Formats: sequence, structure tokens, C-alpha cells
Amino acid sequence: MLFIGMATSAHASLELVITEGINSARPIAVVPFKWDGPGKLPHDVSAVIASDLQRSGKFSPVPTNQMPQTPYTDSNINYSAWSTMGVDALLTGTITKTEDGKYRVNYKLIDITRGALTNGQSKSLQDGNLVLSKDHILFNKVATVPGPRLREYAHRISDLVYEQLTGEKGAFLTRIAYVVVNDKDSYPYQLRIADYDGYNERLVLRSKQPLMSPAWSPDGRKLAYVSFQNGQAEIFMMDIYTGKREKLTSFPRHNGAPRFSPDGKSMALVLSKSGSLQVYTLDLATRKLKQITRGRSNNTEPFWHPDGHSLIFTSDRGGRPQIYQVNLGSGATKRLTWQGNQNLGGQITPDGRFMIMVNQSRSGFNLAKQDLETGAVQVLTKTLLDESPSIAPNGGMVIYSSMYNKNNVLSMVSIDGRFKARLPATNGRVRAPAWSPFL
Repeated sequence: MLFIGMATSAHASLELVITEGINSARPIAVVPFKWDGPGKLPHDVSAVIASDLQRSGKFSPVPTNQMPQTPYTDSNINYSAWSTMGVDALLTGTITKTEDGKYRVNYKLIDITRGALTNGQSKSLQDGNLVLSKDHILFNKVATVPGPRLREYAHRISDLVYEQLTGEKGAFLTRIAYVVVNDKDSYPYQLRIADYDGYNERLVLRSKQPLMSPAWSPDGRKLAYVSFQNGQAEIFMMDIYTGKREKLTSFPRHNGAPRFSPDGKSMALVLSKSGSLQVYTLDLATRKLKQITRGRSNNTEPFWHPDGHSLIFTSDRGGRPQIYQVNLGSGATKRLTWQGNQNLGGQITPDGRFMIMVNQSRSGFNLAKQDLETGAVQVLTKTLLDESPSIAPNGGMVIYSSMYNKNNVLSMVSIDGRFKARLPATNGRVRAPAWSPFL
């Protein structure tokens, strides 16, 4: 096992390729930000923002060559021209360089529909006087950003736009962790981290023995994972910033499927020290184990309910694998899935409304969404051999492993199934993605 560190770039990065869903989203204008300075910017800020919004599945940015104009102030906006195109929001901005070499970003989000009603000249009554109102300007912000963090700040702007227009928190300023397997490398198993869109990929550690099941801590500082470096499956926890690692479990036979609790104080995991696979919880402060499931059946893939009071897990107690829920206080257990030949790998959205799972039917293994109140199931994907789903912290997207050109790649699908994208790697099989919490 070799720790690499967050500063080391991986050999090749992921590149997100949109495959479905761009025609069913809400039109939005992201005007190319005006650059007042010498040379070129380190990153095209407006292009990053447009890509983020498109990947959410909820927005369809107008191509630059189809824009009726490129305004940089609200007074220069032709509201009727944008309204005719169905655009109801416009983001524009300017970037200048400061004396100390940083970048000053001024940007504003305009409500086109509201501005069109008054041509941007509405008035309101303040202290008994009519004054010019700017209520069509949804926000007007400025920030000074170092060059190396310009792309990161673009994701921040995307989060602000997304939240303003949807009422939900954006998840563009997040990361993904995943395992890359390259049989030709001297260290074929590699744990990597990248921005959610595949950029800024970093090699965290590499090994000659398998690495599996990365899972983020709630504060985004640590990863738990399974390693076979000592000849059997063991669970480790690593601080991704300092590289400090500690072994959490090394019981006979299997140690696997680690999952941090929502408060970060406990971990759910799977052990086979008593024979069959069983779900346990581990107190990370005292290292005290508590067995949650029992019996002769195999119980695995635990995932915490957002409230921290119960776990869902996969069990073959009914014959074929299905998903169950256990109350950690009472121990009461109920079956959640009934549709399809088998269901496994369940995860619950942050709001507790839906469960994302791998559903096996005649068409193969695909991701599906189950409404936890009504039980209704919607199949989200039609790719080949979909597995290992991980939900974005805002519940809007799911990243998972699938097959493309006979190779394991990462794919994304929006929670409604309309938008799909693929993140193929160029130098290995990519598996076991884990979406970080909000950072």
C-alpha cells in the first residue's frame, strides 16, 4: 500500500460526456463573462457554470452562438428577445485582475420574466416616494479569487444560481471518490478523488491488492475503505489531507461495506466472523461493536437512514436479495422492496423520500427509484450492469458504475431519470463511486 497525497495528479482524468436529457430542461442564459485583462483566463468561468447547470438535468443553457445579445449590465438587456426564446433567467458577469494578481469576479442573476413586464424599470414605494426598483435582479455579487481557485469559484456560482432558481441547495462544489483498476500498472488498484465533474483528479493511494467500497465521513475529511493488503478484507479509515490511516476492523474472514453514520460518530459495516454475513455498528470513539442482524441469511450493504435511527440493508433471507429496514432502537425489521427479481445496494435520498437501488429484472441490472411512502418504483437507467449507486448530497443526481465499450465506467443520472451522462476514464476500469457531502 502506498499513500500518494492530495497534491499528486493521477495519470488520466475523467471526462464527463452528456448522453441524454438536454432537450427536456429549463432554458437559461449564461452570458460569457467579460474578461478585462491581458492574455487568457486560467478557466472559462461561464463555461463551467453552464456545464454545471446542464448536468443538473434541470437547466438547458442557451448556446453562445444562439444568444440574441451578450449584455453585461441589466440596463442593456433586451428582455423581449430573451423571453421569446423561453429564457426566464440570465446570468452575466465581468472579470478583472487585481493589483496582487487575483481575479475580481462581478456577477448578477436577472429575472427575465419580471424584467420583461417593466423593461427593467419598475418602481416601488419607499417612505412615501416612488423609487426605481431592481427587484428583477435576483442577486448581484462580487468576489476576489486566486487564479488556482477560479474553477472552484465557478462551481460556487453554479450553486448560488441553482439554489436561487430551484429552492434547493446546489451540489457542484463537491467531490467523488472511486476505485480505478489498471491491470498493466505495477500498483493496479488505485483510490482517486476528483471534483464531481471529473476535473482535478487526484491519486490518494494505490495498492497491489484490491481496494473496495470507499465511503466519505460527514465532514468530508476522511474516507473509509476496504483493503486486501494483508491477504484478507480489512476496513481502514484515512484522513485524505494528512494521509493518516488507521485500521478499524480485521476480524476473521470478511470485513466490508463501511458507512459512516450521519453524525460521524458510528460506522455501519459487514462482518462474517460468526459465519454468515451480518450487519454491525462500530462506535468510532470506543471501538465498541454492536451486532444488528442475525440468523443464517447473508445481510450486507448497510446504509443509514438520514435520521440516523435505522439502517437499510440487503438480505437473502427471503430467497433472493431484497432490501430491508431495521430500527436500531427496537430491532424491528421490515421488507421494503417487492418489485423485480431482486433489489440490492439501496441508498436513501437526503430528504428521506426515495430509495435508489439496483433492480434486477428481465432487462438486466439497472438503477431504480422507489417512493418510500407509496412503494412506486421507477427504473432510471438502461445501461449495462449498473451497480454501486451513490447519491449527491442534495439528492438531485446519482453516480454509479456501469459498462460501456466492455469496460467499467462511471455514469450519472438525475433523480427523475431525464438526464444522463458518462465519465469514462482513459486508463482503467472505474468502479465503486462515492459522492462526497457538501464541502
